[in-house]
This record gives sequence, structure tokens and C-alpha cells, in this order.
Amino acid sequence: MIADVCVIGAGPAGLRAAEVAAEGGARVCVFDAMPSVGRKFLIAGRGGLNLTSVVETAEFLSSYTGGNSELWKSLLADFSPEDLRAWAQGLGIETIAASNSRVYPIGLKSAPLLRRWVQRLRAMGVEFRPRHRWVSLHASSLNIGFTTPDGPATFETKALILALGGGSWPQTGSDATWVSIFRGLVVEVTPLLPANCGWHVAWTSDFRAKHAGKPLKNISATANDHRVPGELLVTDYGLEGGPLYALGRSLRAGHDLFLDLRPAFTQEQLLSRLPQTKTFHWQETCERWRLPEIVRDLLESHPDRPYWTTAQALAAVVKRCPILIAGPRPLAEAISTAGGVSWQEVSDGLMLKKYPGVFVCGEMLDWEAPTGGFLMQGAFSTGTRAGREALKSLQA
Repeated sequence: MIADVCVIGAGPAGLRAAEVAAEGGARVCVFDAMPSVGRKFLIAGRGGLNLTSVVETAEFLSSYTGGNSELWKSLLADFSPEDLRAWAQGLGIETIAASNSRVYPIGLKSAPLLRRWVQRLRAMGVEFRPRHRWVSLHASSLNIGFTTPDGPATFETKALILALGGGSWPQTGSDATWVSIFRGLVVEVTPLLPANCGWHVAWTSDFRAKHAGKPLKNISATANDHRVPGELLVTDYGLEGGPLYALGRSLRAGHDLFLDLRPAFTQEQLLSRLPQTKTFHWQETCERWRLPEIVRDLLESHPDRPYWTTAQALAAVVKRCPILIAGPRPLAEAISTAGGVSWQEVSDGLMLKKYPGVFVCGEMLDWEAPTGGFLMQGAFSTGTRAGREALKSLQA
């Protein structure tokens, strides 16, 4: 038997589960298909490594899906945003909360944190087995099979924690090959879909050539009555940005997308800025409303432009401009994955009900959250629960 607890997947959820199990005195071995650990974690850190968010629990929970808010509440109680900040400090990494409530390590880098984390795990006796791709599970004996550069390999363990990620950024090892194994084990997996991703919009060639790569600043996006302020980036294919990440679930469900292009003003306030004349002048109206060039061109190139022949019509569309999206970008490009192992398949301890001693955590569970620290926090919280429950299974 190679270890008391085997963890497959060396992202933040898997490493946290390994840490908790090792702290409890278990012999732990971590396997990963890639040559080194934490590859997606390192890529996430290129933008500053948003570890968590200092928001109220109710607001935090509203960002999660999966229909199980009570379980998520208990998961966050296991390892809260405050706990995550204290954990980083224990590694010698100080954190700072930005004005938008997002928490970052001072220095905004992921490599120093990951390096110290791995050093701590090795000092605790955690063994690492890179280049081991998981291919099979014989649940009755907890016998796990891998392909390796040296050929097939099998190991036996007392408890197994799976932290295999979703299907986004497959170059980091998060390639969803585990889904077919789970189907063979008759474990329900909700189809994996892109979350936190860009969306296709059929811009005109002129608008795309002029504005691709430029931001739409100070706007609000709405779908299914959910309004999110922020900034979007115009791209060759359409739009990208935080407000769309937060609205992803509604957009995938087919709800329409609307942009408020002047959220600081009501429709009546916009109209009050116009002279009292019956003649409607498009350019003068845009100037009086101080619409940026990118907004003017978006409106000019909009397929509904011929219908906006009055100041009232234009004011209405500035406040609620319909954007005809044509689907999300591919899963491989998404920041994260919606879908995953169904909550009906796991206990509150994140153990597979059909396979005692096998636990799942991290992005491979059926949940999603917008960027802003929620994704990382969820990985750490579920990893903490899986590690603790694996220890309990050993004691039982």
C-alpha cells in the first residue's frame, strides 16, 4: 500500500486536501498527470492571484450554483475567507483586500506561495508522483491505475481523494478525461460547459476592425433581471469580461443580454439634457449625452439602428441596449467549468455515495462561481472538507 490517502490532482483543491490529511497524521501521496504541480494555479496568478473575497457570506453564497446553499455554507465554515488569509500568512505570504473586496497576496504572484506550500507539504512527508495519469479504479479494494512514462502502474490505498479539475485550460492538465471514467463507474456527471468565458457577438466588420481590443467602460450588463456593473472588452469574436462571467449561467440558459451604456443617468435625465425641439439630431444627441466613440459606433452598427428615430427611442436603448450573443467561447478557453459530478452522487462529506472511501473536491464538482476570489475559495473549502472526511474514514 503506497499511502493511507492518495490524492489525484495537484491543483489548489488537491493540495489543500493533502495538507489537511497530512496534518491529521496520514501518509499522503499526490499524483498528477503533469510534470509539475499547480500549473493552472500558476497561470491564474498571472493576473494577480485573486485568492478570495471579503464579502458577506450571503453575497458569497449567491455566486455559487448547484442548488445546495446550506452545504456551501458549511463548506465555507470549514475554511472561510478569513481562514484562507491566515493560511497564506502562515506560509509567510501577506495578503491585502482591494477596494473591490478581492484579496490578493502582496506582490500579486502565485509562484512564491506555491513554492512555499509545496515545501511545507514535503516537510510533512507528502510524496509527489508527477506524470501519472489516472485511468482506472477498482473500488472494492481502492486500487487505482495510472499510465506513466515507464508503463502502467497500480497502487492501493485506504482513502482516495479526486481533485481532477474541470475541462478548461487543458494544457495545464485540466482536460476532463476523468469524465469517461466516472461514466464507467455509473456516477452521474452534469455536462461540462464553459464558465467565466467570452461570448460571440456578430459585430460588423467595420466595428470589429476599429474597436477590437478596446474596453467598454462604466457600463452595466443585465440578464434575467440580474444586473452587474463593470467593464467589458470588445474582441474579434465578441465580448469578454467580469459582468459576463457573473451572468454566465443566465446566458447559457438562453436569457437575453442587455447593456446599460450610461448607468449613471436615468432615461429621463438623459432626455432632460436635450434642447426642447421637435427635431431629432443623432450626432448632437450623442454629444450631449457624452457617449464615447466606441458606444456611438456600437449603436450606429447595431442591427436595430433604423428603428431609433427619436430621442426617446435612443434614450431607451442607451439604457437597455440588446446585444445579440451567439454562444460562448469553447470550453478549452474558459477560465473555469460549469457542470461536474452531480451533488446527488456525493454525501455532505463529499464522498461518493456509491464508492465509500472515495472523495471528490474542487472544480470537478457541479458548481461554478464568477471570478473575484470565489473560484479559489471554493477549491480550498472543498479540499479542506475532503481531507477531513478522508481522515475520518481512516479512523472508522
